[in-house]
Amino acid sequence: MSRSTLVIGGTRNLGPDLVAALLARGDRVTVLNRGLTPGEVPAGVERLRADRSDAAALEAALHGRGFDFVVDTTLYHGRDARTIARILDGRAGRYVFWSTGQVYLVRTGLSRPYREDDYQGPLMPEPAPSHAGDHDNWTYGVDKRAAEDVLREAHAARGFPYVALRMPMINSPRDHYGRLAGYVHRLLDGGPIVVPEDQDALALRHVFGGDVVVATLRAGAPEIPAGSRVNISQDESLSLEAMLAPVGAALGVPVRLARVPRAELDAQGLLPACSPWSGLWMSVLANELSKAVLGMRYTPVATYLPPLVESARRQGADLRGRDLELRLAT
Repeated sequence: MSRSTLVIGGTRNLGPDLVAALLARGDRVTVLNRGLTPGEVPAGVERLRADRSDAAALEAALHGRGFDFVVDTTLYHGRDARTIARILDGRAGRYVFWSTGQVYLVRTGLSRPYREDDYQGPLMPEPAPSHAGDHDNWTYGVDKRAAEDVLREAHAARGFPYVALRMPMINSPRDHYGRLAGYVHRLLDGGPIVVPEDQDALALRHVFGGDVVVATLRAGAPEIPAGSRVNISQDESLSLEAMLAPVGAALGVPVRLARVPRAELDAQGLLPACSPWSGLWMSVLANELSKAVLGMRYTPVATYLPPLVESARRQGADLRGRDLELRLAT
């Protein structure tokens, strides 16, 4: 008997790949979203339309419905977590929440890589709103923590069957932020990639979108304990230069970095566009628990990045600051 599955989101970035994987294993799939992202859902997929932040609309869309498996790709706030946990109480066999490694970045006193047990502890003070980048990233991490905390409370109080998957930066062919595309088009113009001077102190540990889909399906298995919180991450911790090496090789061009003081790049408004993987708000996650609990085996960077290069090349990139980048690089 096929399982009934609800995907909240499902049409952007990893959503189409997740839906395709669910269909391939025989699930009866329903997606719920606002219907704003261009494109149709695959044949055989039911589509419900609602703004998930509108509690009344969400309740109306899901009224009387129950699902064996729910994947929530668009949960960002404790308020919305409380709403969905109430609506699906007793009506979801398993609920998987896409969380983030940023829940660790708002903690104090941690060292990388972050492990699941690092979650509990004091949080850093809220940055001043005038520091927009820091404030936005802090808010994102704190809000995701609030969503996790609500789900944990619902599990403790009522047995709500959630699993949280905490993820770092995801590399995928539909990345709507165009991060890999930004590197690809800068490499193609022959100039260097302009990066902060502190770049060499930053280890990169991303994850392949295909591995996120695999982890999500495995987290829905009944033998995975409800209430689990698991990091998802590639095995390699790499420098930016090493991370970009397979990209340059796929393009047939050398990778050259030009280091400029981070303060100068910030002052000129060039970050993050000039080097999207150079942000200070990037989590580095230990992945041993996911291997033990979910049986994960991660795709190597040298395997997953080259096939993404062509889609990034077709995507295009915003290079309006490129002339200034190249002047600073000289």
